[in-house]
Amino acid sequence: MAAQRLSAPSDTLVIDDAPSQPATAGQPQPPAGRKRGRARRSVGAPGNAMTSLKRFVGRPVQAWESVLRWTTPYRAAASPVIAKVKGLLAVVSGLGWSILLGAVVAGVLGNKLSWREFSFVSVTLLALFVIACLFAIGRIQLGIAFELSPQRVVVGDSAAAQIKVANKARTPVMPLGLEFPVGAQAARFTLPMLAPGASFEDMIVIPTTRRGVIEIGPVRTQRGDPFGVIRREVAWTDRYELFVHPVTVPLEPLGSGLLRDLEGRTTQDISMSDLAFHTLREYAPGDDRRYIHWRSSAKLSGVSGEDEFLVRQFLDTRRSHIAVVTDVAPSSYSTPEEFEIAMSVGASIAVRALSDQMDLTIVCGEHAVVQPSPHLALDTFSRAALGDWTLPSATGRLNTLAPDASVVLLVTGPLCGFADFQRARAFLPREAATAAIRVDSGGQVGLRETAGISVVTLSTLRELPRVMAGGQIT
Repeated sequence: MAAQRLSAPSDTLVIDDAPSQPATAGQPQPPAGRKRGRARRSVGAPGNAMTSLKRFVGRPVQAWESVLRWTTPYRAAASPVIAKVKGLLAVVSGLGWSILLGAVVAGVLGNKLSWREFSFVSVTLLALFVIACLFAIGRIQLGIAFELSPQRVVVGDSAAAQIKVANKARTPVMPLGLEFPVGAQAARFTLPMLAPGASFEDMIVIPTTRRGVIEIGPVRTQRGDPFGVIRREVAWTDRYELFVHPVTVPLEPLGSGLLRDLEGRTTQDISMSDLAFHTLREYAPGDDRRYIHWRSSAKLSGVSGEDEFLVRQFLDTRRSHIAVVTDVAPSSYSTPEEFEIAMSVGASIAVRALSDQMDLTIVCGEHAVVQPSPHLALDTFSRAALGDWTLPSATGRLNTLAPDASVVLLVTGPLCGFADFQRARAFLPREAATAAIRVDSGGQVGLRETAGISVVTLSTLRELPRVMAGGQIT
């Protein structure tokens, strides 16, 4: 049953039934034959006022939505024209719009007040705007080549960005402004006047002080008037990325020290082609004849008097698959320097694993890669940044990307506690060998067991080779 809403009348007479008090001198008396009462006029209910307000506001909104629905096909057809108009309007700077507004205001005042001074100001401002527009009219034909060398550097090294501009038009090109972003900054040049077929070359050096990815470009030319009323920009190149890799240290082969898994671990899975010989069995149709053991087959045939063959059978061996999980949670580190050391530790181990021809998986928060090339592995560490990913969540992602990882290395900071290690270990298979490297700038080199994980503590990157070699760890 639908509920009915009842609204109170706007005028309500309220009778006060309190007993009358004796009259005193100076007080007015109620008329005879009527009870003394008090009448008041109540204001309409708040719900009625809100309903009226919603109706008042809703009608223009509904009308506007109707207009938008009716003009949708026309707006779609006119979108190219609208885009061009927006591009033309974007050429005018804030100063240019101020000049136009001043010209209009001065013209209106001059017309209304019949003041020639205002009319003169209006004409002058309009003439200035028109002259500024002349500087941006026309097209220029340039050939711009941009080269970044090298595209990958280590922290502390420098890269060079070389730019070459050639005039492909039949007319000279007036001096132009040329710039391209370099991270949060910008490199600016003044392109001199170029005759037809002439060219201009220049180069800048890009120093690097921190790990990361520096976005460079695109290269833009700037045309406009000397006053900055009109500013026209044209992009000529794509955007490039300069990868600044973390510092790494050389390590001994991972199978000879803290991690002894280079040759793989034998399983009980039977295979017909591998390295670990298991036994001989009778030949079955479909077996590869290359694995027939002829000497044993000859002995068996001589004893039985029949032609019988024996084939070799092997046990599967697993190739080492090392996974490096670097913690990116800000709560795990005391200082940003510890996070940078952790990135260098993870990158050093990844480079050594690739040199040992191991299968490799890298997880750095939202950035992860499986079976990467050396460049891609270091690029992943360059892109990594502090974020919302905790060590357990990153380890859970590893379990999805590489469930067959045989060795897992967790790299974290000094504030990562026992509970975090325990939750991280719960995501990994029981047979996966797990170790953690904790970067503590104020700590000493040490080794202890926590939640079934070997936790190694180091304070600097220089201590990593000794830690991985398994020597002098207390």
